Amino acid sequence: MTATSIEAGTQAKTAAWSEVKPTALLVLADGTVIEGKGLGATGICEAEVCFNTALTGYEEILTDPSYAGQIVTFTFPHIGNVGANNEDIEDLTPAKRAGAVGAVFKADITSPSSYRSVDHLDAWLKARGVIALAGVDTRALTALIREKGMPNAVIAHDPDGKFDIPALKARAASWHGLLDLDLAKDVTSGQSSVWTEKPWVWDQGFAEQSAPEFHVVAIDYGIKRNILRLIAGLGAKITILPATATSEDVLAYNPDGIFLSNGPGDPAATGKYAVPTIKELIKTDIPVFGICLGHQMLALALGGDTKKMHQGHHGANHPVRDDTTGKVEIVSMNHGFAVDAASFPDNVEETHVSLFDGSNCGLRLTGRPVFSVQHHPEASPGPQDSHYLFRRFFNLIRQKKGMELLSERDHAA
Repeated sequence: MTATSIEAGTQAKTAAWSEVKPTALLVLADGTVIEGKGLGATGICEAEVCFNTALTGYEEILTDPSYAGQIVTFTFPHIGNVGANNEDIEDLTPAKRAGAVGAVFKADITSPSSYRSVDHLDAWLKARGVIALAGVDTRALTALIREKGMPNAVIAHDPDGKFDIPALKARAASWHGLLDLDLAKDVTSGQSSVWTEKPWVWDQGFAEQSAPEFHVVAIDYGIKRNILRLIAGLGAKITILPATATSEDVLAYNPDGIFLSNGPGDPAATGKYAVPTIKELIKTDIPVFGICLGHQMLALALGGDTKKMHQGHHGANHPVRDDTTGKVEIVSMNHGFAVDAASFPDNVEETHVSLFDGSNCGLRLTGRPVFSVQHHPEASPGPQDSHYLFRRFFNLIRQKKGMELLSERDHAA
């Protein structure tokens, strides 16, 4: 072996074991500093840190408006393998970039390996303004969240690795958090619109609902596209109204059904303007269906209470029991607030329960065509076990019209 080759080998070993300067930090409100490699957008942002246990669907997760004001820690170690594309986003208005503001990964992003990929995840994160951090022991961070709850934090990315750590600690400690914070106003539609796109079909893409039988008005508190697709797939034209829509605005469309969407933030804060509207809508005989934030605000409108959760529910593997059928389904969840079933008045019945912690996952108003669920039956990502809930909603509409009912266990077209 020549002297040159020995020297080259020594340099290679030195490079492999050299200390790499961190280019991104996650600074928790208690002063904990987590270092790693910066990805995605540069800058600094305050948010709440949660963890998501889903094995797939990172693009759908990061574009779910319900994650506004949050940094998502992915427990699955390999994120980015299938790249990104324009079909899998879930926020209604991509220009708003509604969704998670930050992401934490175990491993660095690898090159895309999917025929559907049109972009590298790192480039996609940059375009959406999402700050990301890789090289983190996400199991340890998840354990911390499970023990201490979802912390307020600052995520920062500087390619030169220049950080004012005392200032970042102070910024994280002083951030107000999600309690009493109305985020629906930031992610909702700016104006009314019509939706006709149906669910995605492999090798065909998205079809259009060209012959709707029904008209559904959806109030957008941060709605996901796949919810709209499943409603359209069952025969409806959908009019989407902003979160601040009044009952008069909704009823002016003479809808066959009313949908209360998912969304971010504290339901009590959004409920200050949304609950009075919902109270008026449930006085009608028009079927009402709510999901996630819509479920929480329906509970408030019916006299119930909501509360902040310790670690929240975020993932695609949560077992929920439907007490109306006795069956258990595996569902997707994304919520940091929950409805207190003990606060329900006598005319409200609990319909769904989490088998992880016994928390409320559904309700219905007795004697009225009004119900809601905490979990995400549209999945995206996740299992399709609870797609039947959309058919349950349409059966309320069909029953009112004297039409034949659908089988709840068949998937939407």
